[in-house]
Amino acid sequence: MAGPRGYSSYRGRVSKAKIALAILLVLVIFTAGAVIYLQRYVMYDEDGRPMMVTPWQTEDEPPPSTVQDPLPEDPVVIVQDPVEPPPEETPEIVSITAFSLPSEALTVSGWEAALAAKPENCNAVALTLKDGAGRIYFDAAGAVSGAVKTEADTAAALAAVTANEDLYAIARLGCLHDSRAANADVEGRGLKNTGGYIFYDLKNTQWLDASKQGARDYLAGLAKELAALGFDEILLTDVSYPTEGKLNKVAYGETPKEVNLAGFVEAMRAALESYDIALSIEVPEIVISVGKDELSGLELTRILPFVDRVYTKTAPENVETLSAALKAASDDVTLVVEDGDILVTAD
Repeated sequence: MAGPRGYSSYRGRVSKAKIALAILLVLVIFTAGAVIYLQRYVMYDEDGRPMMVTPWQTEDEPPPSTVQDPLPEDPVVIVQDPVEPPPEETPEIVSITAFSLPSEALTVSGWEAALAAKPENCNAVALTLKDGAGRIYFDAAGAVSGAVKTEADTAAALAAVTANEDLYAIARLGCLHDSRAANADVEGRGLKNTGGYIFYDLKNTQWLDASKQGARDYLAGLAKELAALGFDEILLTDVSYPTEGKLNKVAYGETPKEVNLAGFVEAMRAALESYDIALSIEVPEIVISVGKDELSGLELTRILPFVDRVYTKTAPENVETLSAALKAASDDVTLVVEDGDILVTAD
């Protein structure tokens, strides 16, 4: 119900005291909020005194006590490829022009005379240290009885050869044509006929059997002795089965002769594995030109993985053809042509 005419709700003035109280209340609320907000920027120095560091301050480095250790970063992991071990050292295969010495025991005076007569273009020397008759021209501890033929100063002469830094030293090692070693152990080393006895070739000489471990061990032992003397290369000669006589009477065994010969060369390479020395082989020309010699049993591709050079005797006009044939069979093996007493790298 409406009140008396002429009156409505009272709208009198607000006193100044109430206004001041309201302002004061607003200031208190604002101050409290500001304190709460700014409290996150309060830090304490080393004495415990509070100090304010606000985000709008300069980026100058704060006092040492206020510097906080940064959070550790994620570790950086460097992934490296596995380090491969260095390859085994292999002997340096140099281009050679070598002169040969006679098949006899070397003496100091003989070596001095050979040096004086050396052709000017030669950078290597080849010595026969075991010949096709089984004679051995150095003090080989593993030689069969009666095989060693040396002079009083042979050891000194050979030491002078291997110590000569201007000459590459090649030791010729006759292998399977060896009557003395074959007869010394027919069962363990000798090549037999189909009747079970030692085989005689057309010249009435005997051979070692490439398939027998005793024959391989005997020759490998001699090769290691030569390597220990300091030679740069061992040249295997007479790596062959007999090529003359009643060859149908040879007891080749169950394994083909080309496999036997390749196994022999592989065994020689394995025996020299710990020495810094090259290994080479002398073969008939047909082995390179055709790839195989049916009589001797040599097959080119079977022996190439185990040698550094292939030596052969041929006419000058055949050198280019033979060099190309060998290169087609292997890029890693070089050809050396034997022209009398001079041996020359063909490529």
